[in-house]
Amino acid sequence: MPQFMLTYVGSPNHPSTPEEGKKHMAEYKAWLDELGTAAISPMNPLKGTCLVNPDASITQGGITGMSGYTLIEAESLEAALEIAKACPYLGIGGTLEVSEKIEMGK
Repeated sequence: MPQFMLTYVGSPNHPSTPEEGKKHMAEYKAWLDELGTAAISPMNPLKGTCLVNPDASITQGGITGMSGYTLIEAESLEAALEIAKACPYLGIGGTLEVSEKIEMGK
């Protein structure tokens, strides 16, 4: 079955209280529970991003705003997009990029 990466692109809104954070995390976990085995690699937050530039210099921070990802299985891009539309990350102002993973030969 095809695999898709749901990329979490920075949200300007973060839960402002511990209670809001717990509520958001409960919604997120419930969404993942609904996905069941379709969520191959859920909850992969990122931090400490650096860029390695063409001249091999290092720059702190990223340029994409990517804050994490979830890898899922779905029948098609359309099915993956429907899954993404139900993600609670959208409820806090975040954006999701949905990309199909391409299998490469070894």
